[in-house]
Amino acid sequence: MTAWLLSGLGLLILLLAGDALVRGAVNLSLRLGVPALIVSLTIVAFGTSAPELLIAISAIKENAPGIALGNVVGSNTANILLVLGLPALLATLHTSECDSRKNYVFMIMATVLFIGLAFLGEFNLVSGGILLAALALVLWNAFREAHAHRKACGEACNDDEELDGLEEADPDMPYWKVAIYLLLGLIGLPMGAHLLVENATVIARTYGISETIIGLTLVAVGTSLPELATTVMAALRRQADVALGNVIGSNMFNLLAIVGIATLVGRIPVDPEFLQFDLWVMLGASLLLIPFVFFKKDITRVWGLLLTLLYAVYIVTLLA
Repeated sequence: MTAWLLSGLGLLILLLAGDALVRGAVNLSLRLGVPALIVSLTIVAFGTSAPELLIAISAIKENAPGIALGNVVGSNTANILLVLGLPALLATLHTSECDSRKNYVFMIMATVLFIGLAFLGEFNLVSGGILLAALALVLWNAFREAHAHRKACGEACNDDEELDGLEEADPDMPYWKVAIYLLLGLIGLPMGAHLLVENATVIARTYGISETIIGLTLVAVGTSLPELATTVMAALRRQADVALGNVIGSNMFNLLAIVGIATLVGRIPVDPEFLQFDLWVMLGASLLLIPFVFFKKDITRVWGLLLTLLYAVYIVTLLA
């Protein structure tokens, strides 16, 4: 029971520290004069992936690489089936009103690249470098498009408008407060990651469950909670573009950034179970978004129920 409580405490510290780091980094950047456009494309995206990154690094250092890879694959599956499914039960996600085709294609390409590299047997410096190069291309494209859009709409696009999309942004935040946020984030993230990984490993050994399964379930669902909260609010506010964009962006960062950076710390061997089942479930879940992205379908309550049930079946299959 102690291991479960400490795992929960570690997860809570991770989520709070990740939020603090994002707030501190965003506002420090704005105080230093970095454009809101750059902040939204880089700092926020990396900051919200900080818990997953710290878990991956901590898991590799503590010789539990199954948790690192399981967290990434499990989070991506949960992001689609659970993070889009549960909010749709509350309110229909009007995805027919938004255009996410290009980013979705990038996500599928990232998924296929990730699976291809996984069949090499491990993620090392070479495969990590390939993932990071792909991430750089995605970021460059996003920045180029955002810059072109801003240039095209001229005066209509200003920093105030871009800041409206950043809940963490407060350009007038005093430096001492920024420093506190950064300090809390930088101290809390490694502490929370260590607590969660160490005790998740204890749980796995106590119940005879593999570290991979723990990563795919307990850790993956836990680190998907911020995305779930964001998507629930987006559904209630009828902001389907935020919900879908949040999931697509998060999945791309998980695959390209988390594993790419983690390989700088150590190698990540790929469990054969991933190659036979979990990677294909992740790809299948990703392909389920085709009707909503390309055929302008809304994610109704019926679809929400189906996605949620599919996730429940997946979890039961894993634990069985």
